[in-house]
Amino acid sequence: MKLFILIGAINAFLAVGLGAFGAHGLEGKVEPKYLETWKTGVTYQMFHATGILIIGVLLGKLPASALLSWSGWLMLIGIVLFSGSLYVLSVTKISILGAITPLGGVSFLAAWVLLMIASVKYL
Repeated sequence: MKLFILIGAINAFLAVGLGAFGAHGLEGKVEPKYLETWKTGVTYQMFHATGILIIGVLLGKLPASALLSWSGWLMLIGIVLFSGSLYVLSVTKISILGAITPLGGVSFLAAWVLLMIASVKYL
């Protein structure tokens, strides 16, 4: 499905840009601990952008699958909650945002489980 390929490509683009911003714009301006937190957000965003791209390709090759679609949407939700909360935490130091991060992690896990189920069912 073109939509997931577009969403994946946008998130990969953003991950590269945010990674560069963290390396060049935040270095020396935030504590090393928060720079590492930023890098974790970027890493997970890129991994899951790639996952979304894969889902888009699979949706173009396989019959329409709610499992694959939900997997893609959960990866996007995970990026917003997991990576997004880490980005905001890194620049604001608002520690309560750490409570949101695991919700993104659970979204990632659920997305990968759905992808596994879809692969067993359709491949």
